[in-house]
Amino acid sequence: MKTLYLIRHAKSSWNNSDLDDHERPLLEKGIKRTENIIQFLKNRKVNPCIILSSQTVRALETARIIARGLKYPEDEILTDSKLYFDGTDGINEVIYELPDEKKSALIVGHNPYLTQFTNRFLARKIESIPTSGVVCIDFNTNSWHEISLAEKKVRFIIYPKDL
Repeated sequence: MKTLYLIRHAKSSWNNSDLDDHERPLLEKGIKRTENIIQFLKNRKVNPCIILSSQTVRALETARIIARGLKYPEDEILTDSKLYFDGTDGINEVIYELPDEKKSALIVGHNPYLTQFTNRFLARKIESIPTSGVVCIDFNTNSWHEISLAEKKVRFIIYPKDL
């Protein structure tokens, strides 16, 4: 069994137009919403084997907040530019590269690609994963390479507004 947690980064600031898109920081509102999501994840006993994030400031800050909340070592968060630059194929590639001994992975990424990737596995498609939103899917397989073909079950979809 493999479990995938797909999380969109927390709400970020557009206040400084001089900042490159990669450098946009989180808003306090985004941090608070993520903290609410963390409480939900803790209540569900979420304990990812690996956390991966886009290299952008907003995604990596989100991953660090989640890691702290779930008692995952922040220095073990992996970053990969494919989660930002390479669309759904990049997300797919990052997941396929995961070592099979890792039973669960938490990925912090960006829309629209995160929603597009997630919808590949949902019978009922979602319009858009909001900031700090989480989709959890279980795959009945022992290999990350086989998740596309595996029987799947959506464990939960949770958005900050639901809490």
